[in-house]
Amino acid sequence: MTDPTRRILACAALALCAAAPTFAQSTLDKVKDSGSITLSYREASIPFSYLDDKAQPVGFGVDICDRIVDEVKKATGRADLKVQRQAVTSANRIPLLVNGTIDLECGSTTNNSDRAKQVAFAINYFYTGTRFLVKADSGIKGLADLNNKVLVSTTGTTNFRILRNLITEQKLPIELIGAKDHSESALLVESGRAAAFGMDDILLYGLRASALNPASLAVVGDPIQVEPYAIMLRKDDPAFKKLVDGVLASLIRSGDFEKLYRKWFQSPIPPKGINLNAPMGKELTDNLKALSDKPAT
Repeated sequence: MTDPTRRILACAALALCAAAPTFAQSTLDKVKDSGSITLSYREASIPFSYLDDKAQPVGFGVDICDRIVDEVKKATGRADLKVQRQAVTSANRIPLLVNGTIDLECGSTTNNSDRAKQVAFAINYFYTGTRFLVKADSGIKGLADLNNKVLVSTTGTTNFRILRNLITEQKLPIELIGAKDHSESALLVESGRAAAFGMDDILLYGLRASALNPASLAVVGDPIQVEPYAIMLRKDDPAFKKLVDGVLASLIRSGDFEKLYRKWFQSPIPPKGINLNAPMGKELTDNLKALSDKPAT
């Protein structure tokens, strides 16, 4: 190998090192050094994380992540910690977490084994099943009524994968298409370009509640698969996971978790003051005792 070649390779190695993300350090060290933490939010994951009528992120997940920030301030000694907020989609939420753009994902992400290869999850804080949003007068009651029709789901979600596998394995005559986010998926149903939107039922209830004419839409079908939601953080960061889990456990033991649940699932919520009237399911009730971060299969 010639000297010029060695110099070129050395420069390339230095460039790669320079491009390497600084978050190889723990999240708490990163936050302490930078003086800021970046929380992600979703624009239409009602009531977990969405934009209100002032275009500000609000929701169940947002409130809990704000409580986590309070604890991060104490742990880092940074009372002046600046909170940045970054919008994410189903498709980019994991890459943006992995590459250090965001530090905590506060939305409606399913905790499953496949994602656990790339990221870590906190204690599960909700459980939901895949069902369908349809026009109320469509006559559609479930999966069997979607033969020879168009079904939409949001790209990058476990729901899209579940529905695609189901259609393929059972050779169902259903055309599955993808949309970039939940709002677009719902719009395809409202405009008649899709017969149904397959997604987590609680998100469908939220989208229905925020529609211009909620009575024109219905959530139908038996749940195809029940899965847990959890706050997402970077993998291999035990100190930060311990802090996040500790905040959730504290909220649960103090009763504040149930208060937040009632605020977002059983009370009028912005922007239209509609009540989702969603009682806490058995799986979640059980996990308030178990405090498990067990993923879906």
